[in-house]
Amino acid sequence: MADPSEFEQYYKLADLLIEQATKEQLAECARLLALNLAHYQGLYGEVPLGKTLAILDAAEPNNEQLELMASGMETLVGVLGNVLSGLGEEKH
Repeated sequence: MADPSEFEQYYKLADLLIEQATKEQLAECARLLALNLAHYQGLYGEVPLGKTLAILDAAEPNNEQLELMASGMETLVGVLGNVLSGLGEEKH
C-alpha cells in the first residue's frame, strides 16, 4: 500500500528547494526534466497528459496514483537538488 506521507514529504522538500532556487536554476531544472520526459517518450511512447492531470484532480488518489505522485516529486527533488548543488556545472 502506498504511503501518502511519502508524497507529502517530497512535496514539502520540493517547496523548500524551490524557495532557495534562482529563476535560472528553476529553468535548468525544467530543461532537465523536459529532456528526461523526451527520453522516456522516445523509448516508450507518448505520455498522455490528460491522464496525468486527472491524478491531480482526484479527491482520494488510489495506491498507483500515490506511488506515481511520490515518484514524480522524488524526481523533482533529485533534479532540483542537483541543480542547486551545482552538479554538472563547468568548473573554471
